[in-house]
Amino acid sequence: MTVFASYLIGLREGLEATLVVSVLVAFLVKSDRKDKLPQVWVGVAGAVALSVGFGALLTFTAANLGHTGQELFDAITSLLAVVFVTWMIFWMRRAARALSGELRGRLSDALEMGSLAVVVMAFLAVAREGLETALLFFASVQGATATAAPLIGISLGLLTSVLIGWGIYRSALKINLTKFFTWTGLLLILVAAGIFKYGVHDLQEANLLPGLTTYAFDISAAVPADSWYGALLSGMLNITPQPSVLEAIAWLVYLVPTLFFFLRPQRTKSTPAPASTASAA
Repeated sequence: MTVFASYLIGLREGLEATLVVSVLVAFLVKSDRKDKLPQVWVGVAGAVALSVGFGALLTFTAANLGHTGQELFDAITSLLAVVFVTWMIFWMRRAARALSGELRGRLSDALEMGSLAVVVMAFLAVAREGLETALLFFASVQGATATAAPLIGISLGLLTSVLIGWGIYRSALKINLTKFFTWTGLLLILVAAGIFKYGVHDLQEANLLPGLTTYAFDISAAVPADSWYGALLSGMLNITPQPSVLEAIAWLVYLVPTLFFFLRPQRTKSTPAPASTASAA
């Protein structure tokens, strides 16, 4: 997995979590409820701890399984990551514009219920993004070389998302979030297609699917695995020089319909026509 691919995951997921926190903090500050800020940070810290623990649990579990069990575990986490990231991409595309108002409404309700409700609300708002990040990152680095590149990439992505979130909160940055989530969504669809393909490969390694050595094509001569462009294709899109037929089919089966539905113009709700004012007899 290249630094760019892991950077993208950290940036996209991290910015979503950062925007959530920024909205919560801004609402409390503008509502003159700064006394509740510590509860928000407690919830955020708890969500971060849970996400790190979840990532550690995935790594520990995979490291203590036999070959077949590890391949099956990797396949399951890969397929789950694809489901979650696909749901997240389409949800954010649909709800990005209304996210701020929705969060403010939830926080208003939490403030009426007490401090614990504020902690829980902040925790849940960030935990979802953190768990998705841990799962997606774990699934993405399966099969990658044992280097620090993926960890460096995702760390830089998270740091960038925090800086962007801080700039937005301080009104120093003005970015079009709709365009941002559209372009990063497109890139993440490519990443998810590669993860789905690798999940199928793991199922073949675990002897649950046939055709591991039935190759769709072999371009290893033109795209050496140790070349920079070969590493880029493998790391970013999980395109390997010698994929099996099922891997190639899986990549296309996910990519084509997902891109179609993602790029399809969103339908706007039409305003209902005013009711007729015919007088009752």
